[in-house]
Amino acid sequence: MNSYMARYHDNQIQTASPEQILIMLYDGAILFCRQASLAMKTGDRAVKCEKISRAVAIVCEFSNSLDHALGGKIAADLDALYSFMIRELTRANMEDEPEPLQLVEDMLTDLRQTWEEAAGTYTRERQILCETTGSTVAAVL
Repeated sequence: MNSYMARYHDNQIQTASPEQILIMLYDGAILFCRQASLAMKTGDRAVKCEKISRAVAIVCEFSNSLDHALGGKIAADLDALYSFMIRELTRANMEDEPEPLQLVEDMLTDLRQTWEEAAGTYTRERQILCETTGSTVAAVL
């Protein structure tokens, strides 16, 4: 990546909302699954291992960031789902099988869409709150 693209990428991350960063992380994990699958097909074991490792790191971060006290059953269910994904990614790597990669990619894609919809709802509700209260403080919340 050239220096201009690196600066653009850094700027995107630094100015993104937490919701946007979450979506970016999902995009990254999905991309890494696709890249690992392609590397598996071409026999590039080093790239396959690297991309699976990066996808696992993102999914682990999703799991580690769950607030079980606040999230209750939803957090527990997501934690179980993330654990399953990690096991499947590990299995894909160890057994050189593409099916677990595709399964995890599909699950990540579905979750990404759900989070994107939730973030859109949150943003719209926040804007309505700002408009009805005339408050700029509400825009920060």
